[in-house]
Amino acid sequence: MKRVKIYTDGACSGNPGPGGWGALIICGLNEKELCGVEGNTTNNRMELMSAIKGLEALKEPCIVDLYTDSKYLAEGMTRWMSNWIKNNWLTSEKKAVKNKELWLKLCELAERHEISWHWVKGHAGDEYNERADKLAASLCKKTDDDS
Repeated sequence: MKRVKIYTDGACSGNPGPGGWGALIICGLNEKELCGVEGNTTNNRMELMSAIKGLEALKEPCIVDLYTDSKYLAEGMTRWMSNWIKNNWLTSEKKAVKNKELWLKLCELAERHEISWHWVKGHAGDEYNERADKLAASLCKKTDDDS
C-alpha cells in the first residue's frame, strides 16, 4: 500500500457563515492541493469536509497519516466515535451528535485506509498545516467578499 500524508484545515468567517476547507496530499515527492467552499456553514463542518475530501481523493487504499489542527476532528475519530456508535449517535450528554452525516461519510472513507490521526497545533509554524490553513482561509475570505 502507498503511504500518504494528508494535512487538513477548515475555516469559517463567522460561525456560522461562509466557510472553506483545504487539504494537502503528499505522496513521496508529489503534492496535490484541494480546496472548496460552502456559503453558510460552521468551522467544525469545514474541518470534517477537509478530511473527507482529502480521503476521497485517494484512488486506492493507502496507509495515511492525517494531520489536523482540529481537536474536534482528531478526538472525534480517535476517542468519541466508538461511544457515539454504541450510543446510537448520542453524546455523553444524551444529545444528538452534530454533523452526523459528515461523521458517517468520514467513517465510511476511513474503512478503506489504514489511518493514523495526528493533532498538530495550529498557527505554530508547521509548514504543511499553514498551507492547508491558507487554502481554507483564502476560499472562506473570497466567499465572504463575494456576498
